[in-house]
Amino acid sequence: MQNYSSDNTKNRKYLSGNLILIGMMGSGKTTMGRILAKHLDKVFIDSDEEIQFRTGVTIPHIFDVEGEPGFRQRETATLEALVCRDNLVLATGGGMAIAEENREMMRQNGIVIYLKANVHDLWLRTRNDKNRPLLQTGNVYAKLGELLHQRDSFYRQAADLVIPTGRQSVHALMLRLVSEIENYRKKNQ
Repeated sequence: MQNYSSDNTKNRKYLSGNLILIGMMGSGKTTMGRILAKHLDKVFIDSDEEIQFRTGVTIPHIFDVEGEPGFRQRETATLEALVCRDNLVLATGGGMAIAEENREMMRQNGIVIYLKANVHDLWLRTRNDKNRPLLQTGNVYAKLGELLHQRDSFYRQAADLVIPTGRQSVHALMLRLVSEIENYRKKNQ
């Protein structure tokens, strides 16, 4: 991981033009990221899709062969490669913020936005998804509640902005995000 002096970190954070979306699986990071990138004329990358592209296999396959620790290592390596780029909207995997190294890389290389959803909404969005290894359990709702409880503090530690997603339309949420990002930049640059 690259280390930056305090001034260089602040400059990189804002000058990169990067927006990094974090939050639970099903919180809308990929959907919102695509729309936000299009609206702001930025490049969109989903870190999970990037891992699959780099490895040539699915995330469930990586979990089967390497377990969660192997996947987390791949996640960190992918993040390190991506945050060096500029003008991205990066949708991260739900567990990306668990590692302090990842939280630090994200904080140094862009504005980090925590898309916060409640357990019920997460459950509605993910309950039938077979491509989420951590949700292949008998009680998806309980597992989501457990994961949110474990991860919320990590998301908050990494985040510059916390945006509740609720049940608003995608377009309304995107406009709110754009406004919040502009306000954040004005206050902090």
